[in-house]
Amino acid sequence: MLDIAAVLRVDVDAWIAAQNDMGVCDAIARNARRVPAGKPVAMSAPNLPKVAGIDPSTSAPAQTAAPLDDLTPPPGLLLQDRLAGWVSDLTTLHELIERLAGTGSLDDALSEILRAGAALVGARRGLAVFEPADGLGPASTRGLGLAHAELGHLETVPRCATSYGRLLDRGAGPAEPVAAPDLLGDTELDPRQREVAARLGYAASYAVPLGTAGGTAAKATAGTACGTRLGAAVWFYDEPAEPAERQRHLVALYARYASEHLALLLELERTRARTATLTDELLPGRLPRVHGVRLAARHRTGPHGGGDWYDALPLPEGAVGLSVGSVSGSGPSAVAAMGRLRASLRAYAVMEGEDPVAVLSDLELLLRLTEPARTATALFAYAEPARGSVVLAGAGHAPPLIVGAGRTEFVETSLSAPLGMLSCWEAPSVELSPEPGETVLLYTDGLLRRTGEPMDLAFARLHAAAASVPEAVRDDPGAVVDHVLRAVLPAEGEAPAGVTGRGGSADDVVMLAVRFD
Repeated sequence: MLDIAAVLRVDVDAWIAAQNDMGVCDAIARNARRVPAGKPVAMSAPNLPKVAGIDPSTSAPAQTAAPLDDLTPPPGLLLQDRLAGWVSDLTTLHELIERLAGTGSLDDALSEILRAGAALVGARRGLAVFEPADGLGPASTRGLGLAHAELGHLETVPRCATSYGRLLDRGAGPAEPVAAPDLLGDTELDPRQREVAARLGYAASYAVPLGTAGGTAAKATAGTACGTRLGAAVWFYDEPAEPAERQRHLVALYARYASEHLALLLELERTRARTATLTDELLPGRLPRVHGVRLAARHRTGPHGGGDWYDALPLPEGAVGLSVGSVSGSGPSAVAAMGRLRASLRAYAVMEGEDPVAVLSDLELLLRLTEPARTATALFAYAEPARGSVVLAGAGHAPPLIVGAGRTEFVETSLSAPLGMLSCWEAPSVELSPEPGETVLLYTDGLLRRTGEPMDLAFARLHAAAASVPEAVRDDPGAVVDHVLRAVLPAEGEAPAGVTGRGGSADDVVMLAVRFD
């Protein structure tokens, strides 16, 4: 048995394996590179066996096996890569749809659609036009990466020449996306469109329609069985380009969901507008002029419409009846109940306004008889400016706040239940004497709840806001109310300063200011 060194056995094994996988020539080349340093190449070259009819000195034939890099991947690997791409696309689409679902207004939704669409089609700028086909509005235009002046330039292009204009003004039938891969090079386009494109620096566009294809959302927006048009979105490329088929498919799926979301927001927006109009009609169109006092009121309707009210009614002998209140529930039914309750309170105030307890007792009896399923909070005050006195009674209502140069304090009222919660309501009245130059603030609890804080912190915030009214505006009750509202309520879409808990509610807010001269 031959005694072969271990190193030689390894080299031979490696050479045989290389011959099987990569061909003879590659094996020889790899073995030649293993020559130890300092030895001549000729001495380490392999000694090919002598076979009859074959000259060993003749060069080896060309490589017959393909390199590993050129081998075709197995079908399973291609399918796995394709599935991974689909999963990635669906994940991205799901994240974008979740962000869109978090929007609560049409303008926010249009802005989110532009951002998501730009990411899907690979564009940097875009324009969304919301224009329901029924013509009932509301109409809106939002831009992405476009200044106000640039939006004005786009509006100078004839509507029929723009891609989104062709989608908005189409006739019956489904709409297809409109691609313009080379705006500057297409001589058939409107010259004004090419001029604006060159001025704004975009060279291509891709537009998709926004509209429902039927179903519940379409019916909610007065659509037909074949769907309804809501608007269009267009994205602009800096260079001549066109989205790939995969990008077209993704943005089409996203636009389909976005259209349904826009239809629901449109229904909600129109409901809010109708409720706000109804509420404004049921509240005083203007406050009366009463000698010795100046009045100002503010009313902010919540997104669902509530039953908050305020009122100021001139009474005999120079007196004035003041009231604020809130009916439980929301929506048109609560607004209608508020109107009935406020009208009844005015009648009771005319008959027995000098006794606020009697007024609220009559109101409580009416509420139990006519609105047994509802409750309400209310505060009624009988003010005599000539005497400088106010007598008030409250039913489950927040206490008034006196604001003046020398004091800022809440009025101590007796604790009582809201109207409709007890078989017989009655609570003692409270009398106060505001000084000349002081303002009495009446408000609903929606002002406190909208802060998103616990009630004790909300009362403290309201007190601090009233105490910080600048001296220069204390003579104007309207300016006092505006200052307090700005200090207490957060800006639109923001949380109040210092608030780390949950966001505020969406209740109605009513504030009535009475300044005594």
